[in-house]
Amino acid sequence: MNINVVVLRKGLSVNMRGATLLNMMRRPSITELRSVPFLCRKVSNNPHQHGRPKKKPSECSVLLFPGQGSQFGLLKYGNVKDMFAVAQKILGYDLLSLCLDGPEEELMKTVHCQPAVFVTSLAAVERLNHENPAAIENCVAAAGFSVGEFAALVCSGAMDFAEALYAVKVRAEAMQKASELIPSGMLSIMGRPQAKYKHACLQAREHCLSLGIKEPICSVANYLFPDGRVIAGHKEVVDGSLSWATTSWKIHFLRARPLPVRGAFHTALMESVRRPEINVDAKRYMHEGHVRRQLVKQLVSPVKWEQTLHEVFERTHGQSFPHTYEVGPGKQLGATLQKCNMKAYKSYTHVDVTIHDD
Repeated sequence: MNINVVVLRKGLSVNMRGATLLNMMRRPSITELRSVPFLCRKVSNNPHQHGRPKKKPSECSVLLFPGQGSQFGLLKYGNVKDMFAVAQKILGYDLLSLCLDGPEEELMKTVHCQPAVFVTSLAAVERLNHENPAAIENCVAAAGFSVGEFAALVCSGAMDFAEALYAVKVRAEAMQKASELIPSGMLSIMGRPQAKYKHACLQAREHCLSLGIKEPICSVANYLFPDGRVIAGHKEVVDGSLSWATTSWKIHFLRARPLPVRGAFHTALMESVRRPEINVDAKRYMHEGHVRRQLVKQLVSPVKWEQTLHEVFERTHGQSFPHTYEVGPGKQLGATLQKCNMKAYKSYTHVDVTIHDD
């Protein structure tokens, strides 16, 4: 997600540990996308993009792709059927039926939820392309939160739909297994400006040590927006942090709530899934090999979403903002954008993933 304006053009990508910024190249169908090498460049130094005159920021668009934890329905357009058909072959089960008919408990398991978010997010892109093709034509950047990176990579032309879905499948299975091996979780925190997140994590680790847990893990897993964080770790850590968040004034937390996931994603507890994983590291992607190496770091590194949004939407006074579309289930990324940059949020639209009968 970028513009500084860092705007990504063909072959351009910036990543911030769990959040990826990628260029968008128009294709006739998501399922036809193929890998391409990429390079990075700022829009301000790009007077002609793909041989066309430079566009004003207000004439451009940015796509945001959500991560796990989003709630969704389903969308059906022509190419979407093809995507779900391919998904059934790769995953080995009927994802379309699971999305439509549930059971919800199965759908929300990490092993199923991540592929569902990936496919339905790309379905939302198909809807946007159907209803507003100019938004795709003029897209200059795509950014994904956690598993949303893979959808951003597909839309940028950096990964093929099938290979990206297979990577998501392996990722989700490994994360599901890791979360079952060690009881763990994640806690969303809203704090005051003086909130002491690291101190709270330290207290939580000390609490776990007193319970006999060796080498307890508790760390900031997501930087969402100013005063908004997600901490994650052993279940005892999360339970203890929740208690302190509601009773201790010393750490300056306003409220806390457990996230509907079973696992301490983006922490050291995910070390066991590093091998089959894929992720990013606050550096620009330079070529395909770099993508593969960097994506491996995602699960054990915090998602720096707030920093990514600042990178995308920071600009000089008076400069206009692009149209921003959140493509996929839920409006969580829109909420973070609203808290990070209200001016950019005024040009935000959510592309819903709703059910359409043929």
